[in-house]
Amino acid sequence: MPIIEIKTIIKADIKTCFDLSRNIDFHQHSLEHSNEKAIAGKTSGLIELGESVTWEATHFGVKQKLTSKITAFERPYYFVDEMTSGAFKSFKHEHIFKYEEGKTLMVDKFQFESPFGIFGKLANILFLKRYMKNLLTTRNEYLKIKAEEIIPLEHRN
Repeated sequence: MPIIEIKTIIKADIKTCFDLSRNIDFHQHSLEHSNEKAIAGKTSGLIELGESVTWEATHFGVKQKLTSKITAFERPYYFVDEMTSGAFKSFKHEHIFKYEEGKTLMVDKFQFESPFGIFGKLANILFLKRYMKNLLTTRNEYLKIKAEEIIPLEHRN
């Protein structure tokens, strides 16, 4: 099962970073290039423990739907979303936040399992793991920019 871990340092408070990370509207803006839209379940605002969202997006030229549910939640330090239906055989996405020396360390741990047995494993090696890492990195860079815009300049280090 491939595991992707991305660490992002953000010059913003932990609560801002945590809330942006679970904000449905923000998520849609951060992935506009894939035409990602929340179409069922929680479709706007801040997603909470036990809530689900169904996303529709275009990846690899194919329109897809994916439903995930918040299965763990400890504001503002940690939450997990897990796929309940979609293109993957399974996925678990951990969002971890630590506040250190005036900055927030945001850690994404994304583990997934592709369908189609050996063909899925081959897809992981050839392109899927890299694609998912780029998607998460793009979203995190957007979150970093927006979170740092929210914090007044005089509060930055």
